[in-house]
Amino acid sequence: MFKQTRRSAVHLEMRDGYMADEQFDRWLADGRPAQVARAEDDEAWMSLVADAVGRGVEVRRARIVSTGPVSAYVAWLHAVTAGLNVAAGEQVRWLSRRKASMLTLPGNDFWVFDETVVWNHFTGDGEWLGVEVTDDPAAVELCRTSFEAVWALATDHAEFRV
Repeated sequence: MFKQTRRSAVHLEMRDGYMADEQFDRWLADGRPAQVARAEDDEAWMSLVADAVGRGVEVRRARIVSTGPVSAYVAWLHAVTAGLNVAAGEQVRWLSRRKASMLTLPGNDFWVFDETVVWNHFTGDGEWLGVEVTDDPAAVELCRTSFEAVWALATDHAEFRV
């Protein structure tokens, strides 16, 4: 979808943990070092995002997370975001779940690529089940509106404290 996107790619994440991740496991085992090494597949992601941004695509990601304290997984995501997502050209913001209570949100994480929604489906344990893709204008509007409401309340990555 990134390669076909011309204007905007926005991603809303609403879980406190996702599928098993070897980098996360190493981060926990190593005592949470300040610097996080990138994996080879991270380089592919960064290239994909950087290419889209280079074509003029605005790439934004918002994460709704439980705070007080955040989960270990969210702490790890925060630790890798500057060197991965932000370095690739994504704009990233974080929103405490407490501040999202009055927002109407879809039931699943999603991407909106221009006029297409890609919903991500996960098990209760955070394992990825697959995607559902639609270009239904009502779905696109729901997701776009939801994302913008979160974005307006969220804190920039550099200012968000875990």
